[in-house]
Amino acid sequence: MKKVRLTEEKMVTILREADKSTVAEVARKHKISEQTIYVWKRRFGALQPADVKRLRELETENAKLKRMVAERELSIETLKEINRRKW
Repeated sequence: MKKVRLTEEKMVTILREADKSTVAEVARKHKISEQTIYVWKRRFGALQPADVKRLRELETENAKLKRMVAERELSIETLKEINRRKW
């Protein structure tokens, strides 16, 4: 089968379709393998499309906060080093 790049929201939408119909029918309809659907089920479980979007937003926010904390720690260490050299 041809490789198709789908968004996570679309993957979850297809999974919810597979819950209502057979995996084989949904796989044929979207031109993906049945195995792909099973892999997505393991990855996304019972998530809804909106859940995936919110999860991605939270991951982005978390990464931003981690960068901010790292920058703050670097600033603190720099100030401590400057303070040590003054005395």
